[in-house]
This record gives sequence, structure tokens and C-alpha cells, in this order.
Amino acid sequence: MDAATLTYDTLRFGEFEDFPETPEPVWILGKQFSALTERDDILSDIASRLWFTYRKNFSPIGGTGPTSDTGWGCMLRCGQMVLGEALVRRHLGREWRWSRGQRQRDEYRSILNAFIDKKDSYYSIHQIAQMGVGEGKSIGQWYGPNTVAQVLKKLAVFDSWSRLAVHVAMDNTVVIEEIKKLCMPWLDFDRPGAGAACGSSSSGAGASSRELNGCLEGACAMANQDEEDGALWRPLVLLIPLRLGLTDINEAYIETLKQCFMLPQSLGVIGGKPNSAHYFIGFVGEELIYLDPHTTQPAVEPGDDSQVADDSYHCQHPPCRMHICELDPSIAAGFFCQTEDDFDEWCAQIRKLSCCKGGLPMFELVDSQPSHFISGDVLNLTPDFSDSDRLERFFDSEDEEFEILSL
Repeated sequence: MDAATLTYDTLRFGEFEDFPETPEPVWILGKQFSALTERDDILSDIASRLWFTYRKNFSPIGGTGPTSDTGWGCMLRCGQMVLGEALVRRHLGREWRWSRGQRQRDEYRSILNAFIDKKDSYYSIHQIAQMGVGEGKSIGQWYGPNTVAQVLKKLAVFDSWSRLAVHVAMDNTVVIEEIKKLCMPWLDFDRPGAGAACGSSSSGAGASSRELNGCLEGACAMANQDEEDGALWRPLVLLIPLRLGLTDINEAYIETLKQCFMLPQSLGVIGGKPNSAHYFIGFVGEELIYLDPHTTQPAVEPGDDSQVADDSYHCQHPPCRMHICELDPSIAAGFFCQTEDDFDEWCAQIRKLSCCKGGLPMFELVDSQPSHFISGDVLNLTPDFSDSDRLERFFDSEDEEFEILSL
């Protein structure tokens, strides 16, 4: 049996290994905790993350497709978790906490409804699976980190409530100019006197922003709406697909990867072990802390008042852990910048990491697009090293575009 089809349906929560009592600091999505004195705080923080797992008995995907994603949807669920964390940051803030049975804010209910397993939810398994067809993945086929990142970018365009700017940084390079254009599309960065509105002389900049974000329409209208709301920066979700080795993670990247979980902008990492995707949210010592989607739960239907029975969307047992060296090298790191200052601070921290000894940078941060770059549309077609077919495609010529990071 394929490892991806295994579920933990029969595993009782009490059988999960308790969180270790260790003097090592515990880092969860940019926050530091003590395992000795803040155990309840750690568990509360983890339980407050949205936990998306396999589901069964939802409406058929595409009308005639599967009614469960058990065995193939783990990376799609991890994509939901990283985007769900971004929406929580966007609308509720990093300090928000969930408690069982407590009535939650309307924003929380709106976020959760965006992921319910039905065709008209913005980020449902139905939408992700069907949008993946455009990325060359048939419904029910396993995704890699790059594919799910590209799909989330396309789906976010239709979320007019959150108005996120989702950027997928390809070729192991984050280009600051591209992101500034994306998050402030009404500014003309190509000419002196930047700041003209999208509807006037900066129409060229508006077209550029649409191309960068993969939008088909509506960039100018979205920019005008943001200006009316007084927002000068569309909140950024930055996803960086990476390969940190060939068949195993290169140990030279381990310290840098751990540092990423320490940044306040961290959304965690999607990746996992061969044939098994996880959402990594932090670390303690040499162990990664993660949320595991491999539990099949019944689909949930919202009530008439849009209320959702939400207990099954929060992990209420001690978190899963694995040694960092077990991590498959194909990952995507996520970051959220609510404001331009957040992004500028993130850039400064990444540059500091690049200068530190004891680790190798996982990606490059540059001010403008290098001359050797090809267009973003071509870069988006870079194939995944999907865990499920990694060995079969090891020498496939299609994979030659994917740059291997090495010493």
C-alpha cells in the first residue's frame, strides 16, 4: 500500500507522544516558548492553527469526481493550512487563540467557510483540485509543493474579501521589485514620479501587476478599492518552492531552515517525507513540529446561519514531531507581510541570515530581476519533484530546469 494512503483513523489522541520537557527553546511560527514553563501556551498556540485533514463524503469534485481525498490530498490540505494561517494573520492577528465551545468572531467564521469542502468555497479541496488541472495535474493526482503554491496563487485572485497578493518566487530567487509591484499595483515603478493611480497614466504598471500575479482581470479595480480603503499595500503571502538537496536534505541548509521558523513573518513550510506531506510550523532542538493531514474525518456542512462545527479543524493533541534530517528536500517556505514595513523588515532579516556563518542560504534575495531570468509564465511551468514519482523521474529530462541547491 502506498504510504500516502495510510490514515490514523484508529489512533487515539492519548496515544500521541507528549511534548518533551526540554530546556531547548520551542519556536512556533515566529514565537518562542519554553517547554518547561509554557507547555499550555504551546498547546493552545498549536490548537489555534487551522488543521485541514483528509475528508470523506463530500460532494463529488467536478460533479462526478471523488468524494474523498484520502490517499491523494495531503499536499492540497497542507496548502490549505499555510493559506489558512495567512488568512488568520490577515483578519485575526498572530495572537488570536481558539478555544473549544467559545463563540468566535465573524472573521473567523468567514475564514473557515472559505475552506469548507464544497465547490463554491474559495479554497476548498474542489477548487484546488480543479484549478490544478491547469497546472497539468488531473483530479486525484498527487501534488508537489510548487504545484500547490501555483494553484493557491491563482485562487487568491478571486478572494475579494482578503485581497491577498500571493507571490510564488521561482528559481530560488526573491525579487524585491516584483513584490513591490504586486503589492502596490497602482504605482508605476518603471518611470519617475511613481504614485499615479492605476486608472490614469500608470496603466502599464497595472498590466505588469496582472502578469506578475497571474490575474486575468480586475487588478486595477482591486487597486482602486484598496486606495478607497486607505490601504497602500496589499498583504503579501510569499511562497518559495525550494529543493534543498537531491534525495536527502543537505545538512548545510538545516540551520537556515530553522532560522526561518524564528522570523515573525513565518507561515511555516509545506513538505514532508516521501509520499507523505506535512505542514511544518516550528522546531525544538533537532526536531520539526508539524500538523499532519493524514486523518480521514467526515465532511462538515455549515448550518443555516453559516456556523461550522469547528472542533475537527483544530488539532487538540500534542503535536507531531520528526527529526529534521528526515525531511524530504522538496519544500515550499511561506511568509506573510501585512504591511510594507513587515516586508522591509523581512528583507533585512533574510540578508542578515545570508551573512551568518554555520548555514547556507536557501534562496537569493535581489533588488531587481536578474537579466538571465526568463518570464514568470515560463518559470511557473517548472515541474515539481513530487515525492510520489521522484525516483521514477530521477533522470527525466523534464526536471533539468529545477536548479539543485548545493555547496
